[in-house]
Amino acid sequence: MTHFYKHMTNNFFYLLYLLPVLCFSQEGNSKYTLDINNFYGKILKHTEEISQLTNKRQEGILISLNRKTYGEKPWQSRYNYPDYGLSFQYQNMNYEALGHFYGLYGHYNFYFFQRNLMFRIAQGVAYNTNPYDAVTNPENQAYGTHWMPATYFMLNYKKEKIWNGLGVQAGLSFFHHSNANLRTPNKSTNTLALNIGAVYDFESKEPLQYIEHKDSVRYTEPIRYNLVFRTGFNESDLVGSGQFPFYVFSAYADKRLSRKSAIHIGADFFIYKYLKETVKRIAADPNLNVSPDTDYRKGGIFVGHELFINRLSLETQFGYYAYAPLDYLPPIYQRLGLKYYLADEIFMGVALKTHAAKAEALEFALGVRL
Repeated sequence: MTHFYKHMTNNFFYLLYLLPVLCFSQEGNSKYTLDINNFYGKILKHTEEISQLTNKRQEGILISLNRKTYGEKPWQSRYNYPDYGLSFQYQNMNYEALGHFYGLYGHYNFYFFQRNLMFRIAQGVAYNTNPYDAVTNPENQAYGTHWMPATYFMLNYKKEKIWNGLGVQAGLSFFHHSNANLRTPNKSTNTLALNIGAVYDFESKEPLQYIEHKDSVRYTEPIRYNLVFRTGFNESDLVGSGQFPFYVFSAYADKRLSRKSAIHIGADFFIYKYLKETVKRIAADPNLNVSPDTDYRKGGIFVGHELFINRLSLETQFGYYAYAPLDYLPPIYQRLGLKYYLADEIFMGVALKTHAAKAEALEFALGVRL
């Protein structure tokens, strides 16, 4: 794997040489850019269980294809003409127990300060080469599965088209890898890294013009009501306890504040089957004084916010368990997710439900907005 990383690094410089050649083979305004970044960083120590695996330098490469927007649709103008695209990540964890990562992400790039500052949000799937195994790899408490959802953020200074379409960018990146309790152990890792790289613009010498859209009247909508069904599988913190399905029923009202955002208020009802097994296990311990008849189900109330980007939206919710007979996790929970509107009244989504830094479930959702 070390040889692979060195090979990728050498290819980084080779690709820089090829980029101008690629430019001259393009005709017209293709609206695409390619950026290639090397990154170097450190795993942040957020739990004692993985503290012995946080001392070595992390290194990797990130290759991204971006599609520019120029205001062909009104939402693009409202967000200062962002890019969207795909990213491939390779990360050498530099610990045999943690293996290596290969990730594929979808991302958005948002621009500030005359488009010199770029902030990227990316969500995708990563493959780890050496997850936990009770016999062959008990030291890896971070990941219990090969495949897992992954997220990264990037804040870069970016200067495009310095020479023949070639530019540079540099800044900070943050990578989060966690299997969202699909399988334990699941202590996860957070990598903070410095990145530096090149960006190549395939656009011709005559740039496209930005189209500005302005609302003539203030956007408004009446209060809308949402019904959502969420499901998935997860496992308790006891390694080897087994995966169980869960079901969440949510109802909430939303009020659009603008074309970009809305606020939520509502309630959740949770049926986590792994908690049913947890009650049995805890009740068997006479020192814990828990009845085997304790209800494992929970009810919560929440407030939230939704940020709309075309048919995609980013959902953030903060909740409190109003009903929780089993005192197993903290009373405050959070949900961070993505939604996609198949139509104005129907949406699907995926969200991570957590208790601060502790993930509990990866939720897959289907809902209606009435």
